Amino acid sequence: MNSILLLSLLFVGISFLVSMRLKSKFTHYSHLPITNGMSGKEVAEQMLRDNGIYDVKIISVEGFLTDHYNPMNKTVNLSSEVYSGTSIASAAVAAHECGHAVQHATAYNWLMLRSRLVPFVQFSSSIVQWVLLAGIVLINTFPMLLLGGIILFALTTLFSVITLPVEFDASNRALAWLENKRVLVGKEQEGAKDALKWAAMTYVVAALASVATLIQYVLIFLNGSRNDD
Repeated sequence: MNSILLLSLLFVGISFLVSMRLKSKFTHYSHLPITNGMSGKEVAEQMLRDNGIYDVKIISVEGFLTDHYNPMNKTVNLSSEVYSGTSIASAAVAAHECGHAVQHATAYNWLMLRSRLVPFVQFSSSIVQWVLLAGIVLINTFPMLLLGGIILFALTTLFSVITLPVEFDASNRALAWLENKRVLVGKEQEGAKDALKWAAMTYVVAALASVATLIQYVLIFLNGSRNDD
């Protein structure tokens, strides 16, 4: 149990550092205007049109880095700063979220798989910590409870891992479109690539933390089973 706590603290620290670096990058690139003066909303509109997508709405939402694509109601939700901003960060984020809309429109395999997992992950996330805690406490009398918790946790880990290709692909689509349509030029394109790289790093850290924690729980279960024999 102590090893899991230490591992969790380690990844909390790493996640905090990556998050701070991401906020620093986006703040920096938010102050660098792009040459053509397009707002995030205009970038999103053009990328959707260029990909033949006309049934997705672009909405402004409150908050910082709250941007996301919602496949349930087909909306690209951009934070107010990105929605109306004309910076490198605004263009990069808007194009990235539209990258998810393109994935949805083309039935991108990894996105479809992640979407199918959502209801299962929502259920497992709501109870998994309690099942794991009870499983560890009762490891010597009821080891199968911990195994059940591990299976539930494995679902959330799988979701985190599947999220990686979805996010990287959305960024790749965004960067390719921004460059091909010359929405961004020269150092603007490099800045967008840098910003999206750090955004992706948050998902990488989350996936690694989940995998490492899953391994720790499996080891606890195996050790408990051996002690039981």
